[in-house]
Amino acid sequence: MYELKTKQNDNDVIEFIEAVEHPRKREDAYKLLDIFTETTGYEAKMWGSSIIGFGSYHYTYASGHEGDAPLVGFSPRKAKISLYFAVGDTNREALLRNFGKHTTGKACVYINKVADIDVDVLRKLIEQSIDFLTQLYPVNE
Repeated sequence: MYELKTKQNDNDVIEFIEAVEHPRKREDAYKLLDIFTETTGYEAKMWGSSIIGFGSYHYTYASGHEGDAPLVGFSPRKAKISLYFAVGDTNREALLRNFGKHTTGKACVYINKVADIDVDVLRKLIEQSIDFLTQLYPVNE
């Protein structure tokens, strides 16, 4: 059976950011940490070895595959900074038009630096992603 590699763990977020080699990327990681924390209200947690995630949700696909994932997150990778938002949210494209310099993948939005983007739009992307995922995967308490 498939074993999900990216799981929430107890690794230290600050230690991870401090280990980012490039000074500007490390500075941007701290900026993003503040923005995501303030916007989500969630404490930052490490997911796998390199993703800083906020909140979590449990998903189950039609195939039966299930797991847990952060609601939103980011990773200061060597090439670019990866921003993680909800997969399948068709409203994301409208916000990205005013986001600034970026590229996109299926689940990720990639930026070179925080100075290239509109932080207010980033906050809206974070909020929209959380709203989308919490409606799609309601928490059963």
